[in-house]
Amino acid sequence: MPAITPWEEGQPQFALTDYGRSADCARERLCSVCNTLMPRGPVWRVVGAGESAAIGEALAAGRLYRNMAPTLEGPGHRACMLYASMVCPYLARPNARRSLTAEQPDELTGHVVRGAVRGVLGAVVGFGDYEFAVTGTNVMFRFLDVVEYLPHDHADAHLAELRAELAANGGGPVRPAD
Repeated sequence: MPAITPWEEGQPQFALTDYGRSADCARERLCSVCNTLMPRGPVWRVVGAGESAAIGEALAAGRLYRNMAPTLEGPGHRACMLYASMVCPYLARPNARRSLTAEQPDELTGHVVRGAVRGVLGAVVGFGDYEFAVTGTNVMFRFLDVVEYLPHDHADAHLAELRAELAANGGGPVRPAD
């Protein structure tokens, strides 16, 4: 269960983000999936079709990519984001549809509409680092410098990559500090 998932009446509310948990993860550099410390250096996130296409085009043209528009999705460990891309129904399949609409749509959440399709070619993307801002109502992230781009139509394409990542890290998301 993602660390940023809110609970209501003892039940996790998947597809929603808990403001306090997300703010804690941002401030303390905790993975938004497993809630453990992310060491300095690259972080990962899963992106949908539109951002995946923009990143792919920038990389193919030899240009840098930086998401200048902030996002509500926080970063995580590589293994955690590979895993999330496979187990979240919306992230895993191109024909998946959102099950919820944002409670109070604004410029950051206007795209969160019940029935919206993820679209083709999502990706797990590694970034050199991230910036964040905690406002009175949102936690916003921007990601800097693409270091890895792993596109997928169906996220099971990442299964071998996840297995290798877990094996390299002794079954955990990150390597222990030397």
